[in-house]
Amino acid sequence: MKPRHHLYLDDELTAELEHLASKPGASKSAIVTAALRQYIKGGGEDQRDEALRNRLDRMSRQMGKLASDVDLIIQSQSQHVWLHLLLTAHVPGPDEAERRTALQRYEKYTKSVADALAKHTSPVAPDDSHRLQS
Repeated sequence: MKPRHHLYLDDELTAELEHLASKPGASKSAIVTAALRQYIKGGGEDQRDEALRNRLDRMSRQMGKLASDVDLIIQSQSQHVWLHLLLTAHVPGPDEAERRTALQRYEKYTKSVADALAKHTSPVAPDDSHRLQS
């Protein structure tokens, strides 16, 4: 024989319990028993907490990568602007030697940015933030 318990529930919880118990094959006793078992074992909260923790960890890693990518874009753009200002600072038009130098610098710039993107590192040398890495 199962022991009988007397419980007091508020009106809202009583209405929800009655609604759940009105479905075919459900009873108030079965619903309350299942809810108590889950509560006592703590599985429900622990599983939700673990799932939430994993999702937050994943989001943190994604935000870190995003911040790293944005930093790389900003640094690459600053290199581009610096190189552009350097090359356009001459009032007279550049001669052939200056054009070759500009092309070499541009190729060095694009290689530096491509390498940094492939390695997820900064294309800027830590000691000289406005020049391309060698």
